[in-house]
Amino acid sequence: MHVSFDRDRILTAAAEFQGLDDFGDPRFKGGLTALLATYDQHVDSEDSRQRVYMRVLKILGARLRVEQAKKRHPEIAAEQISLPMILTGLPRTGTSALFNLLSVDPASRALLQWETHYPDPVDGLAKGEMDPRHRKLVEKIESQKSQNPEFQTMHFASADTPEECVLLHSLAFNGVQLGFECMLEPYQSWHQSSDLLPMYQYYLELLKMLQWRRPGDRWLLKAPAHMWGLDSLIHVMPDACILWGHRDPLQVIPSISSLTAMAAKMFAGHIPAMDKDKLGPLVLEFYARSLERGIATRSNIAARHFFDYRFKDFVDKPLTLISDTYDFFKLPLDANLKTRFTDYIEQHPKGKHGDHHYTFETFGLTEAMILERFEFYYQHPVYSHYL
Repeated sequence: MHVSFDRDRILTAAAEFQGLDDFGDPRFKGGLTALLATYDQHVDSEDSRQRVYMRVLKILGARLRVEQAKKRHPEIAAEQISLPMILTGLPRTGTSALFNLLSVDPASRALLQWETHYPDPVDGLAKGEMDPRHRKLVEKIESQKSQNPEFQTMHFASADTPEECVLLHSLAFNGVQLGFECMLEPYQSWHQSSDLLPMYQYYLELLKMLQWRRPGDRWLLKAPAHMWGLDSLIHVMPDACILWGHRDPLQVIPSISSLTAMAAKMFAGHIPAMDKDKLGPLVLEFYARSLERGIATRSNIAARHFFDYRFKDFVDKPLTLISDTYDFFKLPLDANLKTRFTDYIEQHPKGKHGDHHYTFETFGLTEAMILERFEFYYQHPVYSHYL
């Protein structure tokens, strides 16, 4: 049977499956419409169409359950989020490794992979009892690992590892979704011209819900996609502490092209527009624009919110980088916490989950293309010093 991406039919199907009908703020429908049009245009095989259809259905189901939880537990709205530490910058700049390392701090309340799939609470659980949906995700991820072992060498994940915020952003049908839709039309144009404040307001609601469910001292969050909406991020989290990673785009762009290709194949099957020889230029333009947006927006935000680091400094001197970061944001760092960080570093050497290899040519790229498109970065009076 041909899979239809008719918006109203999918909304009806989700409501009937969940037995609920309140999706919350209706502004998500603009992004949903653009996303479905993108899938309809670019996802051709019936198997692939079914896979992305089911993902949309799952996200809509989560929205319905979130709204139900908000009604059952109005106290969630009173949760306060203070001094969140947020990692951003171009992808492949060490943000994931630094994210995992920083999560060792007991004061850090990291967003976990399984929570991004199921942000709504399950009522009736005993204290300390694990959400039964956790086991289902463990099994799903293990299956994905066996089917796509190479993906784990680039972006290791388990149900309980810290994960990017974009999986929460996707519940608002804005942001980068799975990392490839944002590079295809019409979703690309819609996303890049949209007002991101409603998405960040919803994102804040989800964080409050998760914090109410599992409290912590301060949030630890991460997503290169935050560069698209720094002004909206600061609007909803006015005391955010932002770590911005920098690395030569010549190393970044081929690497993220490879990761994007694998993610698209793993979650949506074959998409002709994302064939490897076509993918590189799409990735190049998308991340150049995101960095341009981030730099421009950042210039209007107080400098106290940002701490910049070089990828090389993180690789060579991670403890020094952490010490400098904590000092900049005036966070406590005692001897016991330093020992925790040291132990983690020793137990997680670079390449523990395998190495990944790729070339410019694989993705239709040349060194000259990257140098030219990122000239604004290489020549920037401030940020060029971090490359």
